[in-house]
Amino acid sequence: MNRGATVHICSNPDDLAALAVTVASDAIAAAVADRGVVHVMFASGNSQLEFLDRLVAPGLVAWEHLVGFHMDEYVGIGPDHPASFARYMQDRIIARATPLAFHLIDGRPDPAAECDRYAALLADHPLDLCVMGIGENGHLAFNDPPVADFSDPRSVKVVELDAACRAQQVGEGHFATVDAVPPRAITVTIPALLAARSVIVVAPEARKARPVAAALDGPVTTACPASILQLAPNAQVFLDPASAADLRTSSG
Repeated sequence: MNRGATVHICSNPDDLAALAVTVASDAIAAAVADRGVVHVMFASGNSQLEFLDRLVAPGLVAWEHLVGFHMDEYVGIGPDHPASFARYMQDRIIARATPLAFHLIDGRPDPAAECDRYAALLADHPLDLCVMGIGENGHLAFNDPPVADFSDPRSVKVVELDAACRAQQVGEGHFATVDAVPPRAITVTIPALLAARSVIVVAPEARKARPVAAALDGPVTTACPASILQLAPNAQVFLDPASAADLRTSSG
C-alpha cells in the first residue's frame, strides 16, 4: 500500500471517527485559510454517521465558508423520500451546520440533464476534500463493479445498481425489500471522486472487512472499485479492528 493511500487502523470506532474528523477539519481549515472557501464532498450511509456527528459539533469547522456536495442519489426519488441522500445531507449536515452552500442531486428530473447540471457545478468548484466510504461490494459512491471505470471520461453518470448494492440498502434499513430499491442512480464517477486535493475514507464495521481487504490487499481491478485507492497517494483510509480484520497489511 505504500504506492497509494495511507491506512490508519484505529483502536475502536470512536477513535476512528475522532481521527478522521481531525484530518478533515485540518484540510478544511487549510483551504479556508488559503482561499476563503472550501469545497467538500460527503458520502451517505450508516458508516458515516459517527464521523458526521462529530464534524458538525459547534466551533470545529468554519461552515460559513464551506460549499458542500454529495456523491449520489437514486433516480426517481426526491428529498422528501426517507432514503434520499439529499434528505440525508439535509438532516445530517445542512440543518445542523448551516454551510455557505450545499448542492444537492435531485433524482426526479431527467437523469441525463441532472448529471450535466451537477457535473458543471463540480467543474466550477474543484474539490478540496472528498469524504467517502467503501461499500459491501467494494463500490465507491454508486460505482458498483459492473459499471466502475477508473478512466471514466464523465464526472457524473447514471448507473444500474447491482444486486449486492441493493441488498446493502435493505440491510442498512433504508428500504424494506430489494424490490423497493430503485434500480438506477446518479453517481459521481471514480476519477471525479479522486480528483479532490485530499480524500478521506471512513470505513468502520465488520461487514466492511472483506471489501476492505480486497481493496487494500488485492489486485487493482474494477471487480473491487475501491482497489483504486492503492494508486491514490492523496487518500487516507480510516479503519477499526473489525473492518481491518482481514487485512494482511499494517497501518501506514
